[in-house]
Amino acid sequence: MNGHGALAAEDAAGETVAAVALAQTISADEIALYDRQIRLWGVQAQESTRIRSANILLVSLRALGAEIAKNLILNGIGSLTIVDSEPATEDDLGAQYFLREGDRAVAASPRLQELNPRVTVRVDPTDIRTRDQNFYHPYDIVIACDHDFDTLSIINAACRIAQRPFYAAAIHGFYGFIFADLISHDYIITRERSNVVTTVRPETPTRSVLAVSTKKENGKNIEMVTKREIYSPLLLANTSPLPPEYLKTARKRRTVTPLLPCLRALWDFQRTYSRLPTHVHADIATFTTLATHKNAELQLEKLPSEFLRSFLQNLGSEIVPVAAFVGGRLAEDVINVLGKREQPLQNFAFFDGDGFVGQIYALHPIFPETDGNVNGESDGIGGTAPVMVL
Repeated sequence: MNGHGALAAEDAAGETVAAVALAQTISADEIALYDRQIRLWGVQAQESTRIRSANILLVSLRALGAEIAKNLILNGIGSLTIVDSEPATEDDLGAQYFLREGDRAVAASPRLQELNPRVTVRVDPTDIRTRDQNFYHPYDIVIACDHDFDTLSIINAACRIAQRPFYAAAIHGFYGFIFADLISHDYIITRERSNVVTTVRPETPTRSVLAVSTKKENGKNIEMVTKREIYSPLLLANTSPLPPEYLKTARKRRTVTPLLPCLRALWDFQRTYSRLPTHVHADIATFTTLATHKNAELQLEKLPSEFLRSFLQNLGSEIVPVAAFVGGRLAEDVINVLGKREQPLQNFAFFDGDGFVGQIYALHPIFPETDGNVNGESDGIGGTAPVMVL
């Protein structure tokens, strides 16, 4: 056994011992409480101390933030701290169940706490833009929702200095996105061994196989593959080109969602005017120019006017089913990352509720030449962009 294989075997043995020890700590009422999660991820994932002791920071509690909070609390994290001192508006009250009148986080926290008394729910009425990297050290993962690009970039930069994984997300009516910057994340894929030998090697420009080990389980040969994903910060991902695979043919370019250039145009508009575009002619003209420019930068075909019109009409609004889908997808990825199981989101996910399409793109500043599609895998860099399960 080579050094990498020995390392993987040692890690797997350590996890087995830890799982046995943790099995003695999960009670019958916890099994009943987390029945759905255990059925989905297995008892070992639910027992994981990384999940049960995780301290998550959530910035903003509009409809999307409320869905993320709900899912994380129901999944049994250790604690959730909510940063939001904004008063609840009539729109807020109509877009989520947890709110009553008052400051959003303060008003919602008692009902969120009722979801799972085992999870500590805290409220921090701070101005997140005044916080430096030291503020983020106590948290295992930071999630920021419904903020402008500059605020998201400030939080992302502070998280990178503090070495804390960061997610950003937002919804605008039928449309939504998720961005992940996990900096560097190792995880283990457990699967039945196939006839194709898994080797220690780079799989894509952002993903590498670090180690491989095998074991017998129920008469089957099981393979445990340790992988590492490398990420880019939002500031770089926002200006990154599409992977070369998308630029080779017009057919591939036509599969790229127009939500990508529109989101980039929206962030540019907010940086200039510190607000969302309105329906006045000047704003529409300015935004259209920005979106057309971003579309050309991505080397895409003409931006569909009907999509542009729909995107502008949806800006700033909240649709509960869209918040539920995007929030559920983000929370699922957080749980997987905490448990170090399954491939994490890399690194942009877009949801078009109007067309009911979800797509994932890995957007990074440099794409060296690579065959990309290794062992039949597709990640949106060297192969076709994965489609989110709807």
